[in-house]
Amino acid sequence: MKQTRFWVLLLLVMCLVQPATVWSEEPEQSAAILVAAASEEGETVEKEEAKEEEPPATFGPIATDTTVPVDVGTLELQPFWYFSAVIDSFSPSWRRTSAGGDFYSFGFDLQITYGAWKNLEVFTVIPMAVNWASSVNEPGPNGDRSSSYGGFGDVNLTFKYLLLNEGPVAPAMAAIFATDFPTGHYKNLHPNNLGTDELGGGSFVFTTGLNLAKWIKPFIFYGNLYYSMPTSFTNDDGKQEPRDFVTVNLAAEYPITEKWIALLELTSSWDAGRLFGPHPNIEPAGLISILPGIEFMATEKLSLAFGVNVDLAGKNTDATVMPILSLVWAVH
Repeated sequence: MKQTRFWVLLLLVMCLVQPATVWSEEPEQSAAILVAAASEEGETVEKEEAKEEEPPATFGPIATDTTVPVDVGTLELQPFWYFSAVIDSFSPSWRRTSAGGDFYSFGFDLQITYGAWKNLEVFTVIPMAVNWASSVNEPGPNGDRSSSYGGFGDVNLTFKYLLLNEGPVAPAMAAIFATDFPTGHYKNLHPNNLGTDELGGGSFVFTTGLNLAKWIKPFIFYGNLYYSMPTSFTNDDGKQEPRDFVTVNLAAEYPITEKWIALLELTSSWDAGRLFGPHPNIEPAGLISILPGIEFMATEKLSLAFGVNVDLAGKNTDATVMPILSLVWAVH
């Protein structure tokens, strides 16, 4: 009887111990599974957050230059169509005066950009325009009060090199070196054309400066600071000693959706003295303009942008209103 009690007791102890062992292992396995799942979920969240922190893809503003060069071997074609209407003239004292007639321009500029090396892009801008005038106050020799003329303007060649990638605080920074060539018609102007045949500036213009860009969510900010040095030239009025000038452009993009981006640009140009050469014999000019616009990202390689440039203030220059349509097509 004692022997039977012993085996019954032993069997009861084993039944109690064995389930306890199984129960103790299952929570450990469950805990391990939960930890692994939580870890994977955390990594996924981190990856998604990192992905969300990337700046939105845009092709940049219309007039203000971008900062980061295109990839090596990438070719971008960017035509600009614009219609410019002179509404006033700015006097030497920054006042608006009559333009002396109705003056208009229809232009087409083609910018061709190529990623030559890592962090270096090269682009050229080939401008063409048709100018016309009507109802001018001072008629030509034959009494004409209207005229028109079209042709090429001054071609630009620019090298852009990335100096600094954008960081948590620092903006992206690029250096630019550019030359304008006097390919546009600027002398031997015919009086009957009423000034419409003046399509170029007459100078080689050498420009250097910096481009900046910074993403401060949700805005993307851009800045250009350039110093330009035109060379002396001779036109119908004799020897011209133009002034150096400073260009300051500021722009902001606001992504409304993945496809639509709002643009706002403030551009300006300020005449200065000359670092090299004779004293300038041309009166100093200045111009401040604003350009609101909208961009549509059709695809990753195609974008459309439309804006209206309005001259706000200036001196010794014309005041214009200029709608602009731009297209960017990236070819790899």
